[in-house]
Amino acid sequence: MNPDFTHAGYRDLLGNLLSRGYEVRSYEDADPDARHLILRHDVDMSLKAAEAIAAIENELGLRSYYFVLLRTELYNLYSEASKRSLERILVLGHEIGLHLDASLYGNDPASLEEAAEKECRILEDISGATVSAISFHRPAESLLGYDRLLAGRPHAYQPKFFKQMGYCSDSRGAWHHGHPLENEAVQQDRALQLLTHPIWWSPKAAEQVQSRLDRFARERYELLRQELGRNCTVYDPSRTS
Repeated sequence: MNPDFTHAGYRDLLGNLLSRGYEVRSYEDADPDARHLILRHDVDMSLKAAEAIAAIENELGLRSYYFVLLRTELYNLYSEASKRSLERILVLGHEIGLHLDASLYGNDPASLEEAAEKECRILEDISGATVSAISFHRPAESLLGYDRLLAGRPHAYQPKFFKQMGYCSDSRGAWHHGHPLENEAVQQDRALQLLTHPIWWSPKAAEQVQSRLDRFARERYELLRQELGRNCTVYDPSRTS
């Protein structure tokens, strides 16, 4: 298995889990005591990176969740490029979920419920697809294990998915709490919720976290320059200062 964070490494990771008898399931039907696998992606930065991961899963016949932000400076779901990415992910057979930044609303249950309901409606309008699940963006400690539905939908940090089954994340570009195949639940043939962030997985050679983010920033900067030129005739993106 490739230990690095490349597309080939991700494919190999999934292959290893499937070879152990794991079956991909939804939040609605995953059983913590069975060899069930929930594939979750929090799309914090790049929808284009998410498309590539979605294609790999589609080739393997797998269905996963892509949780996207409504309130972020890093992408705009109403842009044509973002809408095409969402459409592509849906065509590949995956679910679009809401990545809710709870810090914007406080931890009051009523405020969270109202915000989740509102953002789910907006996301359904943008994507044209039902939003069946929610994940929190950079959740406060108090929300880890929060045992309530939000807007009538399951969320990724309910005890069933966060404590009763195994949980593994590549947050900040590394397996800080151990590799998924070494997870205690996997060793015991129990369910696993596997969270990955598409931004960390490179098409070819593995990259250091700083290098990966620098490359992403350069790509976004170039896009901004091109858009400035397209929208403002006095700006020439071909010139350098």
